[in-house]
Amino acid sequence: MHTGSCLCGGVRFTLTGPLEPIQICHCGACRRAQGSAFAANIPVADEAFVLERGEDLLQVYESSPGKDRVFCRTCGSPVFSRTTAVPGVKRVRTGLLAGPVSSRPAFHAFVDDAADWWTISDDLPRYPLRKPD
Repeated sequence: MHTGSCLCGGVRFTLTGPLEPIQICHCGACRRAQGSAFAANIPVADEAFVLERGEDLLQVYESSPGKDRVFCRTCGSPVFSRTTAVPGVKRVRTGLLAGPVSSRPAFHAFVDDAADWWTISDDLPRYPLRKPD
């Protein structure tokens, strides 16, 4: 079990079960949404994401057709994203988890769109777009 919260602590959640590997996304939308070189996400089944408090603080923004980004309306912390293309799964922002986090990064996606000011310096698999199924 892992717990997490937004910056202000108004949104708190628990993840049940083992964590999937962390996915690093370098697409332009994730970079802008995170304000950083990439987003670090863990896919979590809807039933494994338990919102403990702050449902009234969650704001949904449809960043592209069928893709919602959900964040805390008080502090702006991105909490998770979801897409109609992968129903039943949230992509929880790894930085919100209280440590220790047992999962580790597995790959980099959308590296063709990566920030030119950031160097990927590990040996993880890299995909020009999304990871193939």
